[in-house]
Amino acid sequence: MTIYFALLRGINVGGHNKIKMADLRKMLESMALARVQTYIQSGNVLFESGESKETLRVQIEQGILETFGFPISVIIRTSEEIEGIVRNCPFSEETLRQAEAASEFESLYVAMLTEAPAAEDMEKLRLYVNEKEIFEVLGEEVYLLFKESVRNSKLAVQLSKLGVPMTMRNWKTMNKLIQLSQTMKSV
Repeated sequence: MTIYFALLRGINVGGHNKIKMADLRKMLESMALARVQTYIQSGNVLFESGESKETLRVQIEQGILETFGFPISVIIRTSEEIEGIVRNCPFSEETLRQAEAASEFESLYVAMLTEAPAAEDMEKLRLYVNEKEIFEVLGEEVYLLFKESVRNSKLAVQLSKLGVPMTMRNWKTMNKLIQLSQTMKSV
């Protein structure tokens, strides 16, 4: 069995697409997923399964639509992939320190996509890079570094225009997901 994360996009934000985590866990357990856990209300789910990532993505998206009545994009990553995302951060420690010092908000985010973005789409995204907002792409992940809040970011808004389902998490959440998977592995 593989340890997976299902990362849901756009639930419980601004009163839209409300899903209680207890109800989500119940739905996923009914799909024969093992050891289902959730982390915070924004749709981070840890579980074990013998299915493939694509099979799980389709099943979970369909289950959410049938159970809760609205479509949600789901990004699936293995625990090893999440560890690799954190380990392979393309920004130097010094660059991260400078961004954190310049902002009172979270500085580092990762957008996880269902597939690598097209090169021409990434070039369009580069038009929004400035001294306060930068990004790097590694495969299916877009690392974003903000010296101000992500809430006012023109770069972050443009991610949704890549035409690829995606969801974004801050660095603290990414590290917490690793802790959760390590705990699951040790039990």
